Amino acid sequence: MSDQEDRSGEKRLVSMRTMDIVVALALLVVASVVIADSLRLGMRWGDIEGPGAGYFPFYIGIILAVSSLAVLLRAAFDRREAARTFVSTSAFRQVLAVLVPLILYVALLGVVGIYVASALFIALFMWYFGRYSPLKCIAIGASVALFLFGMFEIWFLVPLPKGPLEELLGY
Repeated sequence: MSDQEDRSGEKRLVSMRTMDIVVALALLVVASVVIADSLRLGMRWGDIEGPGAGYFPFYIGIILAVSSLAVLLRAAFDRREAARTFVSTSAFRQVLAVLVPLILYVALLGVVGIYVASALFIALFMWYFGRYSPLKCIAIGASVALFLFGMFEIWFLVPLPKGPLEELLGY
């Protein structure tokens, strides 16, 4: 087993130590933004007014910063975590197989509307991951979208983002 492989023999993409450091640094940035904004808002406790707008966020930011520093220091000196795999290349490919279509779905929402985008998303997922026949995928994707359209637009009277197809149909 090499340095770049986990116990199952798969190629390691990222170690636990690396992810601990990355997340700790990201949370330190968040904590510093919270602390700085709390200071801007005022984090004092007034005799009559009580806590200022930044009082509680300031202390939450301090707790977050101290916790992040503790994780960062532990990760920097922990050799065992460097040997543990956070994600392998095959597992990361599986995550991307779901994440990329989801990003495309969200991008399509503004262009074709939620109902058409949802029908496409469901149909393509069924076809790619479930290996269902294209006819069944189209039928179920369209059926779910039509059901959701009826439920939200007609029954609940909640308008959701629509695209050119719904406008063409008068909605």
